[in-house]
Amino acid sequence: MVESVRRVCAVLVDRANYGRMHPVMRAIQADPDLDLLTVCAGTMLLERFGQAEKIVSADGFKIDGRVFLEVEGSIPATMAKSIGLGVIEFSTEFQRLQPDMVLLIGDRYEALAAAIAAAYMNIPLAHIQGGEVSGSIDESARHAITKFAHLHFPSTKRSAEFITRMGERPDTVFNVGCPSGDYIRSLDTSLPADLFAKTGVGGPLSADNPFFLVIYHPVTTHFGSERQQIQQLIDALAELAQPTLWIWPNIDAGADDISKALRTYREHNRADWLHLVKNLDPITFQKCLKKTICAIGNSSSFIRDSTFSGTPVVLVGARQTGREHGGNLIAVPPQKRSIMDAIRSQVTHGRYPISNLYGDGEASMRMIEKIKSFQPYRQKMLHYVSEN
Repeated sequence: MVESVRRVCAVLVDRANYGRMHPVMRAIQADPDLDLLTVCAGTMLLERFGQAEKIVSADGFKIDGRVFLEVEGSIPATMAKSIGLGVIEFSTEFQRLQPDMVLLIGDRYEALAAAIAAAYMNIPLAHIQGGEVSGSIDESARHAITKFAHLHFPSTKRSAEFITRMGERPDTVFNVGCPSGDYIRSLDTSLPADLFAKTGVGGPLSADNPFFLVIYHPVTTHFGSERQQIQQLIDALAELAQPTLWIWPNIDAGADDISKALRTYREHNRADWLHLVKNLDPITFQKCLKKTICAIGNSSSFIRDSTFSGTPVVLVGARQTGREHGGNLIAVPPQKRSIMDAIRSQVTHGRYPISNLYGDGEASMRMIEKIKSFQPYRQKMLHYVSEN
């Protein structure tokens, strides 16, 4: 038990953040020893990305703060400027809210801004999903957040080992699993038959019939090559002509090129196979991921969340290079023929066995107990030093 109610500020910076954080937020909300504060930031607040803050409110969470930080441009310079603006704005919100702990997840640059603000304000920082390996600038952002954090909740054994090898205190590192697994395993796949008639634009799509699920984000370290890569993916899917649910990319540098390629294709081609949506609430998204005959693209959710359902995945390109994955995934370069061959192979194979790589569905409760028992400290030190 904590001596007094501990105010935990959950920072949500994009739709994927909320999809993984909401089981933890629900557990905090239900615990009498904890008080949940919620700050929405980044694309959570933007209409062109589906304004996911509305989903948070509809789920019964009070939004205690909003941080507008995205600088328009979709180039590396605007991402860097957004971090700077984010540090300023998160500092203002944390000063106003006075949390006892800030809770972050993942590797977004917006989350890095929140981590910097919390660390320099001497607010203990808890970080979910540190220690993982991937491509893009996210690799650096994730490890930077780890070095600011005081409490670590990695999702796999390997990630926990990597965190301690980065010099973090072993007694602050807990392999709890991925919180999205807390609800995915037991989630049914029932969806309204007319769901996509009311959501998104494009060709007809029925949740009752076989469909592909696609998300393709820019790879920031490959900035400038997005248009060529996305065209290979579009051409592959157009030739297969399977009804496809495609979720718009995130806001990272290069996203405008991906969005433009999709719009151009729809303007100049009969694209009855393609249905585009800005965003889906976490439950609907996970149902679609469980229900699809193949998930295609480079979203980390296709690697992580698919292990809880056994969904066949075709991972395209370098964005997730090095990330741990189950046996349900085939990785290919962004080339039309390679993509088509992998998709056909996965559809033929069908569903895979469920894996415990990313946990057993009890992550949230493990986190809550560690948050409650955490003894705050300010001064961080490489634990190698304390061993000598």
